Amino acid sequence: MSTGNTQQGDTPQVPKGTLVYAIGDIHGQLQLLDALLARIAEDAQGTAGAQRRIIVFIGDYVDRGPDSAGVITRLSAGLPGGFETCCLRGNHEAMLLGFLEQPETYADWLMNGADATLESYGVDAPQEDPPPGAVAACRDAFAAALPPAHLAFLNALPLSYSLGDYLFVHAGIRPGVAIEDQTPEDLMWIRSDFVDCDDDFGVVVVHGHTPDLEPAVKPNRIGLDTGAWVYGRLTALRLFDAEQSFLSVEE
Repeated sequence: MSTGNTQQGDTPQVPKGTLVYAIGDIHGQLQLLDALLARIAEDAQGTAGAQRRIIVFIGDYVDRGPDSAGVITRLSAGLPGGFETCCLRGNHEAMLLGFLEQPETYADWLMNGADATLESYGVDAPQEDPPPGAVAACRDAFAAALPPAHLAFLNALPLSYSLGDYLFVHAGIRPGVAIEDQTPEDLMWIRSDFVDCDDDFGVVVVHGHTPDLEPAVKPNRIGLDTGAWVYGRLTALRLFDAEQSFLSVEE
């Protein structure tokens, strides 16, 4: 991962002429995603001087909301033309893939909304304390129901994306650890150790994972998880040169 050289007090920037939209945690809310993508397309069309347009998705596309399968379909094959895209891996995608490899992890995934994802693919989800045979059968049914294009998309998701003075990750970074030495566990799962830290990271970290009613804007980080599945609000950060603003849609 390459990084910028911004210090707190400086104005962070993306490369000149680059228009970036970073979208927070979606969690199966396809209608909100479609509404936000429409707003982004309209906004980008009206932005003079944008020579490069990028949409970065922060991760957590599945679980909890009603249409994880539809969200993955949209992200893997149905995004607006004229944009570069980068879809990052969140902890929920990691749990989904972990279940396919190790069905015994099902209980942890179920606690985090697996039933909604499985049902969106037409697979019955065993509830608490199912017999091992039921979990194995569920895993096999899910593997059969998951389109190959969806599996390929999920397996290819990177953990980070760097642009200008910004670093995009799902959850955050471990304070005191060099960017290149961050672990996948921290990039997808870290919470309080990161969000409660005021350290200058050398970049502005754009992340999701920790929900709030409004975007969290700090000198060292910008949090974009505005609780699509619980508060009914999906938010995008808009970056253009040295500008920062937000677009959001609600149910």
